[in-house]
Amino acid sequence: MAENIVVSEIFGPVVQGEGALIGRPTLFVRTGGCDFRCAWCDTLYAVLPEYRADWTPMSADAILGQLHELCSGKPMLVTLSGGNPALQPLQSLLDLGHNAGYSFALETQGNVARDWFGDLDYLVLSPKPPSSGMAVNWQRLDDCFQCAQSAKPPQTSLKIVVFDEHDYQFARQVGTRYPALPLYLQVGNTAPESSAELEISLLLERLRWLCERVLSDGWHNAIVLPQLHVLIYGNRRGV
Repeated sequence: MAENIVVSEIFGPVVQGEGALIGRPTLFVRTGGCDFRCAWCDTLYAVLPEYRADWTPMSADAILGQLHELCSGKPMLVTLSGGNPALQPLQSLLDLGHNAGYSFALETQGNVARDWFGDLDYLVLSPKPPSSGMAVNWQRLDDCFQCAQSAKPPQTSLKIVVFDEHDYQFARQVGTRYPALPLYLQVGNTAPESSAELEISLLLERLRWLCERVLSDGWHNAIVLPQLHVLIYGNRRGV
């Protein structure tokens, strides 16, 4: 019998605001629990154990049923997020969802490798930069990449959050280690307590700096992005 999946929230359809699928309409399944404690995490309600009472253990069938209601029975892209969704037993959801016509994208920091990564349609590996306060285990990140190598591998990309020069140099290091993978640089978002107006101003300031830094460095393979959903909605849940 398949294990339950711990869910923090399910919502959508919304437009994806980050990474390789930015601008794509998607449903979100945000799982509960994380093995990291990033200094600037903007989804603490899906990370910290004190929010566990708000999380719901759900079967893959129940999750798929809720997704089906949200998209009015028209299967679409589902983004698996967290927390760290790699901590959850997602194989059964992938199998049921694919059979029903859904496609799946998953973003993870690359600290926990799963055999079912190879059954995803999109895999975003997002190792955390120095500003997060977390250390990268490069072997585990390599293992995640290897788990995605299947008969029909997912479209795999890298996404690095950049707040400052130290983060930028970390991103260069990651790009050198995985030269074949598309690499997206995303400006960092501060804590969700900040006002929407201040946050957007800071995001745009960082975005201008990051664009200028990439161009001055001649790093022409990098792809620079904002957090689109924050620019549109501010730091709100469910968007």
